[in-house]
Amino acid sequence: MLFSNFGDIFDVRHFITSLRDEVRIVKRLPKRFSPTDSSTTLDMSPVSWSDEKYYLHQISPLFSKYKVIHFNKTDARLANNGISTELQLVRCRVNFHALKFTPQIEALGNKLVQKLRDKGSFVALHLRYEMDMLAFSGCNHGLNPEEAEELKRMRYAYPWWRDKEIDSKTKRSEGLCPLTPEETSLVLKALGFEKDTLIYIAAGEIYGGEKRLKPLRAAFPKLVRKEMLLDSEPLRQFQNHSSQMAALDFIVSTASDVFLPTFDGNMAKLVEGHRRFLGFRKSVLPDRRKLVELIDLYNNKTISWENFTFSVQEVHRGRVVQPSCRRKLENKPKEEDYFYANPHECLANSSLCSGSKDTVTVR
Repeated sequence: MLFSNFGDIFDVRHFITSLRDEVRIVKRLPKRFSPTDSSTTLDMSPVSWSDEKYYLHQISPLFSKYKVIHFNKTDARLANNGISTELQLVRCRVNFHALKFTPQIEALGNKLVQKLRDKGSFVALHLRYEMDMLAFSGCNHGLNPEEAEELKRMRYAYPWWRDKEIDSKTKRSEGLCPLTPEETSLVLKALGFEKDTLIYIAAGEIYGGEKRLKPLRAAFPKLVRKEMLLDSEPLRQFQNHSSQMAALDFIVSTASDVFLPTFDGNMAKLVEGHRRFLGFRKSVLPDRRKLVELIDLYNNKTISWENFTFSVQEVHRGRVVQPSCRRKLENKPKEEDYFYANPHECLANSSLCSGSKDTVTVR
């Protein structure tokens, strides 16, 4: 896969003009500032989950020594909560107005949506069962020893993947693993999705390919991917760019009648937030910790299909996205609800959450 720059995914001109009243954005540094000159440029990673005080009191003074500060990592560097409404509203303008995919991505994404719409209503299933996801998470439930070893070698090959030795069984029991295709098929059936449901797989290449998808396809024959809906020629320009392919999946996922992620990564959070913004389109957020417990009980014949179905539906009765305030956890930013999943400041009912310390979530 090839690396994609911002301009390969988003409409740069639209981004700049949309934010011109908020901040001055330039496409490139003036020639007098060389990004390789260590005397004028500081390359650094900001501290994650930081509020305005961090940037005002620790980052801003650095400009007295350096002319350029390059943030080499910017994901999750701003706090979810505890920052001014004014700054949160800038985030709203960035997320829902300034960030627009390139015309080529928009056109192909909309073509995918139309092809699916022509077939009727559809579910977007964000099936996080790609090789890199499994290697990173250390989740190997349902894999044979050779596959588990292959994923372990991949994890060790990347020095920045901090956790090496991972207890997959414990991690799965804690709900920290993506659902497998087999588990996903059981969950979808238990939630009441019929066999003729049209399901779009929003994901990269599934580890194990069609063989791994066999149980899911047997349960839901109308299982489609973008490669099945589009001719190879229009898709070829994006095929070696994972971020651009993910952008196509994002467009389909936000437009779907139902969205269901099998893991709560960044993509799932962003889609959830956009679907809230677009009028709280139906999103089902699986409780993986409780689900794997129920799935194991069913597979071990400890509970019947009727009890399994009833329990799955009861668990998810309150996990269909609806208006709510973000859950705030003091000194635990990684565990609280992300701004991008629930940007309540951007929504019509935002006043309900203003000044609230004890907040309610859909979970």
